[in-house]
Amino acid sequence: MTKDISTKQVFSFIYKTVRPFLWGIFVMVFVAVMWAIILSVRSYTLKILLNRVTDDTTPDLFAYLMGPALVYLLISFLYPTIFRIHGYFVGIKMIPQLRRKIGESTYELLLKQSHSYYQHQFSGSLANKINDLVAGIPSILESIIDRFLGSGLALAIAIFTLWQVNIKFGLIMLIWAVLFMGGAFFLSKRIVELSDKWSEWGSTNTGKVVDALSNILSIRLFARETAETHFLQTTLGAAVKAEQKLEWSYFWLWFSYGYSFFLVLSLNLYFLIKGRAEGWITVGDFALVLTLNIAIVDFFWRLTQEFSQFSKSLGKIKQALRTIMVTPEIQDKANALSLVVSKGEIVFDHVQFQYKGSEPLFYNKSVRIKSGQKVGLVGYSGSGKTTFVNLILRLYDVTSGHILIDDQDIQNITQNSLHEAIGMIPQDPTLFHRSLLENIRYGRLSANDAEVIEAAKRAHTHEFITQLPQAYDSLVGERGVKLSGGQRQRIAIARVILKNAPILILDEATSQLDSVTESFIQESLWDVMQDKTTIVIAHRLSTLLHMDRILVFDRGKIVEDGTHQELLGKGGLYKTLWDAQVGGFLPDDVPGLIIR
Repeated sequence: MTKDISTKQVFSFIYKTVRPFLWGIFVMVFVAVMWAIILSVRSYTLKILLNRVTDDTTPDLFAYLMGPALVYLLISFLYPTIFRIHGYFVGIKMIPQLRRKIGESTYELLLKQSHSYYQHQFSGSLANKINDLVAGIPSILESIIDRFLGSGLALAIAIFTLWQVNIKFGLIMLIWAVLFMGGAFFLSKRIVELSDKWSEWGSTNTGKVVDALSNILSIRLFARETAETHFLQTTLGAAVKAEQKLEWSYFWLWFSYGYSFFLVLSLNLYFLIKGRAEGWITVGDFALVLTLNIAIVDFFWRLTQEFSQFSKSLGKIKQALRTIMVTPEIQDKANALSLVVSKGEIVFDHVQFQYKGSEPLFYNKSVRIKSGQKVGLVGYSGSGKTTFVNLILRLYDVTSGHILIDDQDIQNITQNSLHEAIGMIPQDPTLFHRSLLENIRYGRLSANDAEVIEAAKRAHTHEFITQLPQAYDSLVGERGVKLSGGQRQRIAIARVILKNAPILILDEATSQLDSVTESFIQESLWDVMQDKTTIVIAHRLSTLLHMDRILVFDRGKIVEDGTHQELLGKGGLYKTLWDAQVGGFLPDDVPGLIIR
């Protein structure tokens, strides 16, 4: 569940992120300060030049102008130079590395989230939030230092310089700056809130689009293109309204800026003309005040535009962090140790478990799966078989009780070491959009090509792979869409064979295979199962005939426990399921039963 995040937390995250790049921050501050100084010094130098040009008393005008002329040229040289320094140290050296760090750190945060987290999020929306952070944080940094800090200093120096000409010009600019910046600050909270809402709608829309495109086949098979368009229109409309509210806020900010500064210019011109007529304003003063006013109106106009981008970036960062910086429900303890599997014994010790908002599924469950034992799990859909396996994998934490592997409580060991010790073949495996070689090697990254190919042969995958134009270098498409369901399942089997973990979990591992391939795969799997603790979830009961033991689930309870023959002899639920099978598959349970 996401929680609100304050602006203070946002800037705290930004500070921690940019802290390794303090050298780049120093360059940005240095350039901002130099720009602010140059803005007024250049106008002031122009004033001196004009005053000396109009001074008819000097005998040698060239020598008289040499000093300020050289200063003016030096400033003109420094102006582009400091921005080239900024471009190299910030644009080339710092920002790309900062983007990389943001991407890596936020991606790592997402990978640490619990299994349930992803059941409540659009994958496309999450990817969009990472992109928002990668783009937004450097933008925020540049806005604060390059624009706000630089413009603030430039304004302060400009007010001081105008004050030197005459107190009237300094006071006019100071009063306007205080009123305008105070109003902008007053509006800033409202604008950030509106930016936050607009950004959230944008991420939601991205998530919906990705979700729809991921299910494009269903859309076409049910002819639901129009329905999907209408489904998206609601949130698109909400995004439009959110953006319009945001743009109205900007409109009034720019409106007040433009007309208020027109008043400032009018007052300045009045006093310049009046002062020139009365003799207390020189030609140089006239030029200084006007050029500074033009410079201020120019950079403040760009500043209001920048404030628009700043607030949008801040809103995107805020809504992204609100989702990404969620504390994972499942976490390793501070003193968690690595799992050491010597036998592979699994024990449920008085386990109670319930999903949030649901009735308890397991209550005081105790069961022991001995080392090397091959155990089948059967029962109606929703009877608790998958939950039983998910608890072993610690995709969820038990409500009470303990799950032990070789006398080690899985809540006291690291999740990585737990998952390294378990090989899992899901019923509907998905693959990465990478080569077949990479997908199989995912089981053990250190494996060489020969070991990958051997695993593929044992999974009876080598045959179809070698017939592809690029063989093992063939890309499989997003989620393995270029392969059939049976081919994906064989790749998943090869991956687990290569992993060679001491504990093996199979969830209908051969359900999508044809009968001939299945018989070959069953032989390979049986070979892989040797000397491993194996749990097999099956709807096709014929695959469990040679299991050492079969656990029969019914509404979260293990109602029967024994071998195939023993359970048939009891005449209970297992016998009912066996007799009811058509084509080797279990019937559905009573309608309305919803238990995972």
